[in-house]
Amino acid sequence: MQHSVCMLYWCESNYENTCLSVSSGTMAVPPSYSDLGKSAKDIFNKGYGYGVLKLDVKTKSQSGVEFATSGSNNTDTGKAGGHLETKYKLNELGLNFNQKWKTDNTLTTEITMEDQLAKGLKLGLDTSFVPNTGKKSAKIKTSYKRDFVNVGCDLDFDMAGPTIHAAAVLGYEGWLAGYQVAFDTAKSQLTQNNLAVGYKAGDLQLHTSVDNGTEFGGSIYQKVNSKMETAVHLAWTAGSNNTRFAVGAKYQLDKDASLSTKVNNACLVGVGYTQTLRPGVKLTLSALIDGKNVNGGGHKVGMGFELEA
Repeated sequence: MQHSVCMLYWCESNYENTCLSVSSGTMAVPPSYSDLGKSAKDIFNKGYGYGVLKLDVKTKSQSGVEFATSGSNNTDTGKAGGHLETKYKLNELGLNFNQKWKTDNTLTTEITMEDQLAKGLKLGLDTSFVPNTGKKSAKIKTSYKRDFVNVGCDLDFDMAGPTIHAAAVLGYEGWLAGYQVAFDTAKSQLTQNNLAVGYKAGDLQLHTSVDNGTEFGGSIYQKVNSKMETAVHLAWTAGSNNTRFAVGAKYQLDKDASLSTKVNNACLVGVGYTQTLRPGVKLTLSALIDGKNVNGGGHKVGMGFELEA
């Protein structure tokens, strides 16, 4: 017997309703470990860019090659930076290529293959090269996902010895449990040991985590209605009496505009406004205000401009 389950996803600045046909006793594929609590993280991170003036341009050729150019300037330091990125696919081989050049003269190449050897299996090779210094690095990435489970293992090569990164997330009836570990073979010791537990029920999502036994965190995300989203984040470090917290919200003014705001326990207030001027043209304005020193200055503003054709 099959039931039709309708799930809501947030993608960039647009809502997408995706209806999944799920057999009795099964569930959708759980997210990767890095995406646990992502809905709450997006409330605090997306739509803000204070202290930076940024321009992004994306185009696509008739042959399917995608180009992305980005340039930014830090208003505090005056430092400018940018990158040029190209993406293309070899559909007959199931390969995806991603090449990027940054203004710090770093060249990176990523090759991935997904769902070719097995359904849900993704393999990747990520390399970087700095011509000025001759520094090279490489990473082999693997991941496998299906109902109830999402696992991944990366091998980061280093001259002294590779580092192994592994993560797994299990999901059942809305509950999520994840574990992430990193092992340095050169030093024969764990460099990362993280645990996370979450729960998702309709428009409410809960997430808690413990990083290396010393960093404790938690978040609550709620979709109040079709236009309003809210989130609360808490963090605490072992051995410290200081609990850090933040509250954020996002309101969809209309189909082309949204307003974001957040405030933390240090009285730093962030405000962001995103407006789609026309299809493929988006403007983002943001500001960070020090609530403890409103008249003293030192506040930050930012502006982002995105063009896509």
